[in-house]
Amino acid sequence: MAEDLLFQFPLTGRSNPEIEAIPTMPGNKNKHLLTTVIITLTSLILMCGCGDRGGMRGILTTSDVLIIKHHVRQHYICLEEFCRRLYLKNPKYEPDQFRQAEKLRTIFLEQKCLDSPFDYQASHEILTAVFAEDTLYKDRIALLALGLRKSIDEGYDQHGPYDNNMITSLQVPLERLKRLYSNLSQVNWRIKVCRDRSGELYFLTNEKDNDGHLNMGYEVLMTKILTRIEDDIYMRGGNPPNVILKMSTMFFSLFL
Repeated sequence: MAEDLLFQFPLTGRSNPEIEAIPTMPGNKNKHLLTTVIITLTSLILMCGCGDRGGMRGILTTSDVLIIKHHVRQHYICLEEFCRRLYLKNPKYEPDQFRQAEKLRTIFLEQKCLDSPFDYQASHEILTAVFAEDTLYKDRIALLALGLRKSIDEGYDQHGPYDNNMITSLQVPLERLKRLYSNLSQVNWRIKVCRDRSGELYFLTNEKDNDGHLNMGYEVLMTKILTRIEDDIYMRGGNPPNVILKMSTMFFSLFL
């Protein structure tokens, strides 16, 4: 439009106020508006990100990562409750209830170890020791808790339930998730069948209460964990492995 108006006047060299009032680059206004919008949105993102635990990473996190992080946190909660219930049925491993709670808090909340020879071992080695006839650490429940927590950390390649280093679910190795599923399935089975030399179960679990009802709390908790791991395997494009439940079956290393 401005170019059409320019040809209505002779090019005499004299300035015409009407021509000077006509913008010769109509796109400048739109570019200025776009720049303003970009700057405003960037400022809002930075302001929101600063108050978030993960900053900008929290805003840009994809839904699959959010699901996996939620699953890891739920694993921790369920496993702590699982071991707490084991202590209630098996106080022989740690008669002091305060010490029971302290050990579980150290393992699951503080993400520390037990000052035992197993502290620096991998999860599959710790789980093997839990069900061994002779073990150097007498509290099998605390040892089981440590092995289970390390299993989750190793399986998801994370360092605790609030690890913010994951950007995409592709960072979680599919083969590790499959091995994690197999190992926890083995734990769930062995807890119910493993016995010592005298024929006594290492762990008392599904006993009937005074009303004759079977306590299935352990089964429910472990089923929830295994179901979430199944979902994560499917989300990564795989299928849960077929698990062979035998005493001769070894726990898999989760390090590839």
